[in-house]
Amino acid sequence: MQPVKPARVQSEINVTPLVDVVLVLLIIFMVITPMLEPGPPVKLPTTDHPPEKPDEGARLLIAVEQDGAIWIEKEELTREQFGQALRQAAERDGDREVVIRGDARLPFGEVKRVMVAVKNAGFTRVGLITHQRGDS
Repeated sequence: MQPVKPARVQSEINVTPLVDVVLVLLIIFMVITPMLEPGPPVKLPTTDHPPEKPDEGARLLIAVEQDGAIWIEKEELTREQFGQALRQAAERDGDREVVIRGDARLPFGEVKRVMVAVKNAGFTRVGLITHQRGDS
């Protein structure tokens, strides 16, 4: 019987498992990213008007939840913080379009207060986001 030779040390790095993991993560992120919506989930009112798809990056998103919580993009704010944040955003970029996602179960007066605050901060282009009838 011949003596067993010790295994040689392999000095090359095997990157195949690393590439496999990175590709799987890339595919997961590619599938999940389009499903993400900025801000809290809000039940939108429905309308018969045709949908408009403004450039997503060129607008400021404000969401008002059923309990009255106000969000700018992904940050929940108190009413005082909301006014300050709006003024700062208007000073930075006052010609930016502002869109409001108001929950359909909310009294319209709450959404109107937010719209007035946006106008008072200096924004001139303000809109509402709704679902078109027949959308899920």
